[in-house]
Amino acid sequence: MLITADWVVEQAGLPPLRDGAVRVVGDRITAVGTAQLLRSQFPDDDLIDGSGHALLPGFVNAHVHLYGVLAHGIPLDNAPSGFWSFLNDFWWPKVEDSLDHDMIVTATEWVCAEMLRSGITTFCDILEAPHALPGVLLAQREVVERMGIRGLLSFEATERVSVTNGQLGLRENVELIDECRRNPGLVNGLMCYHTTFTCPEPFIRQAFELAADLDVLCHAHVNEGVHEGEWAERNLGMRTFEFYDHIGVASSKMLASQCVQLSESERRIIAERDVKCVHMPLANCEVGGGIAPIPEQLAAGVAMGLGSDGYVNDFFEVMRGAFMLHKGRLQDPGVMPAEQVLALATTGGAATLDVPDIGRLAAGFAADLQLVDARFPTPATAHNLADQLVLYRNHSHVRDVMVAGKWRVRRSEVLDVDLDALRARVHVQAERLWARA
Repeated sequence: MLITADWVVEQAGLPPLRDGAVRVVGDRITAVGTAQLLRSQFPDDDLIDGSGHALLPGFVNAHVHLYGVLAHGIPLDNAPSGFWSFLNDFWWPKVEDSLDHDMIVTATEWVCAEMLRSGITTFCDILEAPHALPGVLLAQREVVERMGIRGLLSFEATERVSVTNGQLGLRENVELIDECRRNPGLVNGLMCYHTTFTCPEPFIRQAFELAADLDVLCHAHVNEGVHEGEWAERNLGMRTFEFYDHIGVASSKMLASQCVQLSESERRIIAERDVKCVHMPLANCEVGGGIAPIPEQLAAGVAMGLGSDGYVNDFFEVMRGAFMLHKGRLQDPGVMPAEQVLALATTGGAATLDVPDIGRLAAGFAADLQLVDARFPTPATAHNLADQLVLYRNHSHVRDVMVAGKWRVRRSEVLDVDLDALRARVHVQAERLWARA
């Protein structure tokens, strides 16, 4: 088929193509050019008219907690007083420790639909639910494949419950990765553990060794607030990334999320060791973690993606957060321009997750794309299109979404999903979780 649009954003940061088109054959893009040229070359192709719209690569949500939707609006006696209080007094006992398969599967289905509606075609999920082991990742995989969205799934293994539970978590990742390789589809896996303050050094080494054996990334949350860096200094004698460098695991195969409170030494290690990072601008503020030094990291050449953290999953809102916050922190309106933010949401996420054939509209790339309403109050031009999209669009402006050559959203409706019935199921599972909490 040929998909035409007023504007085609082939790659964030490059000039958009006016009156362009993309040709899709099977699950791949085979050509990009002007609509006039491609229609003359392929006159028999089915035509999808995107008049009044911009054609963009699908967004890459490089860090999400799908189960997090169940905690939206959860009753609280007292609001957490800081990051450690958020984890120890709220998130662990009231959310993660109470999750079961039914809750996780239902939340997975809802958030997949929610992400598709906002143009997300690939995501990386981090699940910590120690009492839902084993088999929970395979249950998630079934839902994600059915929803038709590209996903990297992982279980955040930790010894905070017990040594045995930690091993179950690592094994959960191995079994998912093996199953995805035996039966390839839209879902793949990676290795994952929590942090230095919940996982001892031998456990962390084991996680990285398993990841190396399987040739996958190894993920950890790092320095989401001041707690972990201070804990590492007290208990390990060095900062978190200094410890990772000391034990030899800081490398291009490490996927580090958050990375908010960093010393100069840690920033240098990240850049020198090619550690991949993910930025969660809205969630970092919500938990009181701070504002990560993203412009500085990007200037140092760090591979950086953008994530919702399961907090606000409309990716346009996440991009706006990244666009605004750093200007305020640095008191510089020139940092984090819209083109750079759009790159974080597309090519940046692809590089961060080691998925080389997504994030761009180019021949040979996966046919993961979205049509976004480009009828702005002021004229769209090549020089302002990125700003118009980042600042003035949200999920309601996404008309169509394609993943691997198949339509998943048409006319703003997620296909083959009864959202009202699904919402009712989410309510049931949320109320179950709240009652346990």
